[in-house]
Amino acid sequence: MPGSETQSGHATTLQRAHVHAVIACFLGWTLDAFDFFVVVFMMDHLVTQFSVTKAEVVLTLTWTLAMRPVGAFLFGLFADRYGRRVALISNVSFYSLIEVLCGFSPNFTVFIILRGLYGIGMGGEWGVGASLAMEVAPKRWRGILSGILQSGYSIGYLLAAIAARFVLPTLGWRWMFWMGAIPALLALYIRAKVPESKAWIEHREVSVGAILRTVASHWKNFLYLVAMMTLMMFLSHGTQDLYPDFLMTAHHVATKTVSDLAVLYNLGAVLGAIVFGHFSERLGRRRSMIAALALSLVVIPMWSFGGSVAVLATGAFLMQVGVQGAWGIIPAHLNELSPDTVRGLLPGLAYQLGILFAAPTNTIEYALRDLVGYRWAIAGFELAVILIGGTIIALGPERHGKDFVRTPATEEPSA
Repeated sequence: MPGSETQSGHATTLQRAHVHAVIACFLGWTLDAFDFFVVVFMMDHLVTQFSVTKAEVVLTLTWTLAMRPVGAFLFGLFADRYGRRVALISNVSFYSLIEVLCGFSPNFTVFIILRGLYGIGMGGEWGVGASLAMEVAPKRWRGILSGILQSGYSIGYLLAAIAARFVLPTLGWRWMFWMGAIPALLALYIRAKVPESKAWIEHREVSVGAILRTVASHWKNFLYLVAMMTLMMFLSHGTQDLYPDFLMTAHHVATKTVSDLAVLYNLGAVLGAIVFGHFSERLGRRRSMIAALALSLVVIPMWSFGGSVAVLATGAFLMQVGVQGAWGIIPAHLNELSPDTVRGLLPGLAYQLGILFAAPTNTIEYALRDLVGYRWAIAGFELAVILIGGTIIALGPERHGKDFVRTPATEEPSA
C-alpha cells in the first residue's frame, strides 16, 4: 500500500539518521579522548624534551581539564542557538588543528598554551555530541547508545595506549600529536551524512539571551548536575590519568606491560559502559550507576595493592568496568534531566564545570603520594569519591524515558 511504503521510507530515513549521528558523535568523543590521553603515555618523553619536571607535565593535564568549561559554554551556546550539526563540525575542526600544532611546540611555554586551547575544543565536543546523539536516538535504545557513546572515551584511551606502544618508540612524540589531524576527516563525514536534530528544530530559542535565561531559571537542577559531575570526574580521572605512572613507579611494571594493561582495562571500560547503559533501561539510571560504583568499590584492594601483575590487571579491568559502567549512563541521564531548549549547553556545561572543580585530581593524588605513598594515595582518594558520589546520585532526581520530541511528524513510527 502507498501509505505503508511512505511509512517504511520514513522509518528507514530515521534509522539512517540515528546511525550516522551516533557514529559521528562516538568518533568525535573517541578521537577527542585520544588527543587528551597521549600526554599520559609520554610524560617522560616530554620531561626530557622540554627539560621540565614531571609535576609540570602533570600540570598540563590539569590545565587542559580546567579549560574545558570554556569550550562547553561557547560551543554549547552555539549549538542551542544555531544547531547541533554546525557546532559539531566547528568543534571537531578546531580541536584537530590545535592538536596538530601541539606537535610543533618549540618549547614548554608554547606547549602548555596549546594544551589549554585544546581543552576548549575538548570541552565543547561532549555536550554538543551527546545532545545530538541522544536527541536522534530512539527512546528505547537511549541507554545502550548512551553507553556506546561514552565508551568512545575509553576507546580513545585504548588507541592512545596502542599508539604509545607502536608509534611513540618508532616515530617519536611529535607524531603522537600529528595524528590529531585525523579527526578533521570526521568533519567532512558530519557535513555529508549527519542531519540536524529534530528536537533542536522544535525547541530552539529565539536568542542567546533566552538561552541564558532558561539556564538561570533552572539553577537548582544545574547545581545538582555540577555536583554529580564533579564526583564523576574525580572518579574517572582519579582512576585513569596517573594509573600508568602508578604502575611503573609503585609496582615497577615495565613500560610495554603497562601499555598492554591499559589496553586490557580499557576493554573493561568499554564493556562496562555498554552493559550498564543497557541495564539502565530496565533498572533505571540511578540504580544502575550505584551498582557500577559498588563494583569499583570492592575491587580497590586488587586495583591498588595487588601483589602481582595478574592481580593488578584483574583489578584494573574490573575497576574500569565499574567506573565506565557508571559513566556510560551519563549521556542519557544528563540529557533527560536538562530542559529541552538548552540541551546543547546545560549538560555539557555541567559536565565540564565538573571537570573544572575536579581538575586538581592528578595534582592532589600526586601530592598525597608524598604523604601516604602512591598505593594509599589513589586508593583512599577513590574510596572517598565513590562513597560520596554514590550518595549524591541516590538522593538526586531521575527522568528516565523523557520524550525529547513532541511533533508528530518527527516521531519514530511504531514497530
